Amino acid sequence: MVEAGIEKAKGLVAVVSSDPQNVYISLTARGLNPLLYILSRAEDEATEKKLIRAGANEVMLPYRLGGRRMAQAILRPTVSDFIESTIHDHSFELNIEEIMVGENSQLNSLTLVDSGIRQEMDIIIIGIKQKDGKMLFNPSSQTKIQTGDILIAMGRNNDLERLRKACITSS
Repeated sequence: MVEAGIEKAKGLVAVVSSDPQNVYISLTARGLNPLLYILSRAEDEATEKKLIRAGANEVMLPYRLGGRRMAQAILRPTVSDFIESTIHDHSFELNIEEIMVGENSQLNSLTLVDSGIRQEMDIIIIGIKQKDGKMLFNPSSQTKIQTGDILIAMGRNNDLERLRKACITSS
């Protein structure tokens, strides 16, 4: 891990096929880099808590995820097809991104409606994770954009790039 530059890494994905090995990887990585974001895979639900205690920030259980996805495909097939298209079909040209609002952003302290994100960039803000961790789903047009907010945005890639630039620079 040291040879791979773990001290400077921002994230680590532990996805070996053995839960005990993923626990060991997470524990070792956390000891080498306390700021590292660790995503780990688990086969057994009982391992999820062990991985969190070992330092994983997030744990994914493939069978649980797959089961939920299959249930959604049966219960809401059109919604499931739409989400699948936006995530995996590049010809569809839609993407969902998370974009952090920087300190020098021209969008700081503007409401969503005044920001022009929807009207001028043709982007839908489907959620905002505020700096304090609070998650706003389908924020109102009067919601103010603040430094440190993470905008969950859906749109075409070139439009999302325009929003990314607006979230970094002042006007």
